[in-house]
Amino acid sequence: MKKILINGGRPLYGNINVSGMKNAALPIVFASILTADRCVVENMPIVSDVELSLEILRRMGATVERLNKSTVAIDTTNFEGSVSPYDLVSRLRGSTYLLGAELGRFGCARVGFSGGCDFGVRPIDQHQKGFEALGAKVTIENGCNCITTGPAGLNGASIYFDIASVGATINVMLAAVMAKGKTTIDNAAREPHIVDLANFLNMCGARISGAGTSVIKIQGVEKLHGCNYTIIPDMIEAGTYMVAAAAAGGRVSVRGVIPKHMETVTAKLVEMGADVEEYEDYIVVSRAGRLNRTNVKTYFYPGFPTDMHPQISALLATAEGTSLVTESVWENRFRYVDELVKMNANITVEGRTATIVGVSRLTGAPVKAVDLRAGAAMIIAGLSAEGVTEISKVESIERGYDDIVGKLASLGADIKMVEVPDEESAQPKAN
Repeated sequence: MKKILINGGRPLYGNINVSGMKNAALPIVFASILTADRCVVENMPIVSDVELSLEILRRMGATVERLNKSTVAIDTTNFEGSVSPYDLVSRLRGSTYLLGAELGRFGCARVGFSGGCDFGVRPIDQHQKGFEALGAKVTIENGCNCITTGPAGLNGASIYFDIASVGATINVMLAAVMAKGKTTIDNAAREPHIVDLANFLNMCGARISGAGTSVIKIQGVEKLHGCNYTIIPDMIEAGTYMVAAAAAGGRVSVRGVIPKHMETVTAKLVEMGADVEEYEDYIVVSRAGRLNRTNVKTYFYPGFPTDMHPQISALLATAEGTSLVTESVWENRFRYVDELVKMNANITVEGRTATIVGVSRLTGAPVKAVDLRAGAAMIIAGLSAEGVTEISKVESIERGYDDIVGKLASLGADIKMVEVPDEESAQPKAN
């Protein structure tokens, strides 16, 4: 079992490079299924969620080759549909994208229920609505989502989502790129990784327009082909390092970012009193003295990202005054609060709003990474805390951060990953 140990109170100085976006890499990996060809994808982050997605493709007949640390070649010529390994898809929320990819290529799909962080109920009703509008039928059989089409196959349609669902937008895009005729998605998600997926598919021969707006139009094509593609930088990783710099103090240059993607995070840091300098492809964050309170409300892009909610709460825990953080996307985002309270944070939750009364200093304590972004919040808290913070369940953090310990250590943080005996195996056994 691994743990992260942080001896807090050290300011951070230097440059830190952002990896490719996990939330773009996952749909692009599964979109490669549609090409029945070889795709070379650069800036692929080395995180466990991506490795799991690649292993799913391997187990379904694809050839996957890592050409260097951040470049992967995926050949889906011999990919076989409807045989996804349940033991793997049940551990990955992004495995839902197999539904749209298999449906788009084969006209049918069979995929087990997906896993991922527990933020509460995450239904696929909007996915189903889109698939059925295209002419498919969705049923549940033996713990799997099963999709079939009639003799007419998939046909373009006008689809309106009740909410701007990222997953549903991606899945309908995957299913519609080779459907007959034109598909229009209204109230589409606008996140940067939606744009990245559209750009990848267009390089493979798709005809998609409007990605990044609330209306996406897709003109079906007969087939796709492989391509070489570079994934955009991870805005959540970048935001995490920006907040970490504000929490620990010092001066950090976050490199290889798209500043426009960071506007909501930048605005909140500036509002709190941090100094943020924007350049063409990097952002410098520093602060002098204690930060001020602010209120945050998460929302779909271009609103404040729900995936930055726990991190900003860890920063607000030591800000001057009382802050409110309201969660508008996932009802179960607040599990990190109990862990921050162990570190002397003063936080109470009522409904979907956390009230955070800033304290002068957090104190190190044993805490858990209850999910991916909560784990990032524990690291941020540990960097600013007095004493040693010990974070367990770090596998959650490794799902979405590429070498976060090494990157922060390069800035001067006293942080390390250690192997410790498993708690169960360490228990004495009866004779």
